[in-house]
Amino acid sequence: MSYAETPAMPPGVPPGGMDDALLKVLFAQTAVGLFVLDPQLRLVRANSLVEGVGTEGYIGLRFTEAFRLDDPDGSEQLLKRVLAGEGPVRDHLVRGRFRHTPGDRVFLVSAYRLDGPDGPGGTGLGLLSAVVDVTERERARARESALAAVRDAVGGSLDVAATCGAFIDALVPGFADLAVVEVVDEVLRGADPPVGPLPPDTPLRRAASGRCEAVERDEVIRGHPVGGTRRLPPRTPYALAAADLRPRLVPLTAETPWLDADPDGSRALAETGAHTLVVVPLTLRGAVLGLLSLYRCGAAEPFDEEDVSLAGTAATRAALAIDNARRYEREHVIASTVQRRLLPQAERHQAAVETAHVLLPGRDSGCWFDTIALSGARTALVVGGVAGEGLQSAIAMGQLRTVIQALAGLDLEPEEVLARLKETADRLADERAALPPSDSLQGEELRAGCVYGVYDPFTRTCTVARAGHPAPLVVGPDGRAVPLDVPEGAGLFDTDGALFAPATVTLEEGSVLAFCSAELLADERAEERITRTLAHPGRSLQQLGDDIVYALPDDTRSAGAALLLARTGTVSEHRVATWDLAQDRTTPATARLLVRDRLQGWGLDEDTVDSTELIVSELVTNAVRYGTPPLRLRLLLDTTLTCEVHDGSTASPHLRHARTVDEGGRGLFIVSSLAAHWGARHGPDGKVLWTEQDLPGAGTTR
Repeated sequence: MSYAETPAMPPGVPPGGMDDALLKVLFAQTAVGLFVLDPQLRLVRANSLVEGVGTEGYIGLRFTEAFRLDDPDGSEQLLKRVLAGEGPVRDHLVRGRFRHTPGDRVFLVSAYRLDGPDGPGGTGLGLLSAVVDVTERERARARESALAAVRDAVGGSLDVAATCGAFIDALVPGFADLAVVEVVDEVLRGADPPVGPLPPDTPLRRAASGRCEAVERDEVIRGHPVGGTRRLPPRTPYALAAADLRPRLVPLTAETPWLDADPDGSRALAETGAHTLVVVPLTLRGAVLGLLSLYRCGAAEPFDEEDVSLAGTAATRAALAIDNARRYEREHVIASTVQRRLLPQAERHQAAVETAHVLLPGRDSGCWFDTIALSGARTALVVGGVAGEGLQSAIAMGQLRTVIQALAGLDLEPEEVLARLKETADRLADERAALPPSDSLQGEELRAGCVYGVYDPFTRTCTVARAGHPAPLVVGPDGRAVPLDVPEGAGLFDTDGALFAPATVTLEEGSVLAFCSAELLADERAEERITRTLAHPGRSLQQLGDDIVYALPDDTRSAGAALLLARTGTVSEHRVATWDLAQDRTTPATARLLVRDRLQGWGLDEDTVDSTELIVSELVTNAVRYGTPPLRLRLLLDTTLTCEVHDGSTASPHLRHARTVDEGGRGLFIVSSLAAHWGARHGPDGKVLWTEQDLPGAGTTR
């Protein structure tokens, strides 16, 4: 027999009998839904659609009516193409539901053309469709996908709100139609979570919520907006889950008894069509961080126990990430507090400089600013920063700021201040490198920069040096930018031992200097933007600082930054008295007479006059005896009274405690007893001995 011949039928079997028997067994025994459709796509024969449901009510219906597909038009066009001979369809995934049974289902549909007697090219008799209900398989796949999304998305942020938002995005819409995460209010601020059970009056703050597009009216979210707080209504699944720390699977119907205890929530749930709730406590080692509430609405399949198990696993993952973010938030709060305590607590009065600052809180807790009153009505302007965030950066910042304040009091030049500050930074780096290998700080890199400038109102000059930090920007009183080319020095923790080089610029009265931390100058247009903002001489410094912040890119504002503005001035000639003195033994007496006359003219009290006379006498005597010409005496009246004696010698006097039999050596001891502060500063033309006396009823600048 050739392969083309039709095999013989068994004896006694009529023609077509084998085919009939085959079809009968196939339709009765197969687990796959088989459906024969006529050319109009109506059901003419079918096996059982679902266990316990007959096929009588489906015969004659169109395929899309029997299954109520979510996309009936698309499915019908697909079947028509198969009927037209464009080829079969295999394993096409569609979603819908049975005509007489509730609940969404997922079907895997295959369709094949039934050819007529005239063969494949002729008119088709209809279609044979095989339908497999893969709802449970797809549900399992959806659960796995949701759990994988939680693993991938949750935990990448150290912000509690962002972590909760990522958690919601991983669950909606793939696993739930509505989802809400509520976190114990104190936990959001970094506090330790309370140990369960959660007290009923504990406020919970809504950290994140989300909904699928099918939920048209999100009254659950509008009733309790993100950021709002609530206390859990008693005798509700929420309160019970927070009490015994066990998840709840709750059907929602109009007769659900506990809804009466929460009328606002009941009304919102009715509006959304929610029919199932899963509420899961967010717990970690017995402590309660918050609650997760998941809802399914409308025609979505209700949650089952396997969904509850998945929600519990996802909640455990989220709780760990939320707690990690909480710990970071607590460290950030502590670091920010340390930073605020280490920075100047109030604006300091300066003799000839008006200052204002802006400190932007953010991730960077190591930036600082300072204004330091120096002798001779000079002012030191400082901005610096330690790279990184957290408590250790704030501590390093405090150490460097304290050192630079001490160095500033020595009347050193800016480049020398930074050189000695770098020596301190090197010692701090060595101490960190010597920590045990198990210490997390041992391998953590230290990076810091600082810019230090000194403004002298008598010469109207500003001398600046910088160490791994941007140079200040200067704008004249006419609004034009003033060039200030400050050589860039190595960072404070760099291994480069190069010296720091200063730059000096002469400024007109009313010029504005902007000392910025590096974050404010991150983009290429930052300098132009800041100088353009500063070119408004009629605005206050605080307004100018605010305008600079308003113009910042959004990503800069979250990093944290410091800005110090200074407007230059001069000392009023009515508050300064200067005399050139002769290098003569009678000069101390002359100086005493000049000082008394001037102080009385300023209206100072007699005690201050007497003390100043004695101070000036000792300083001038020392300059006449040990110094060289020229000799100059200057008095400066501000919140303190400053006396300065200049001579051409570079040798500095030293404070000595004279013995009883000594005839001299008590001059500087007397000076230190009468003055609040005293010191010596050196310049290219000699040295200056200076003192500061507190005035009755006036505050001090130090």
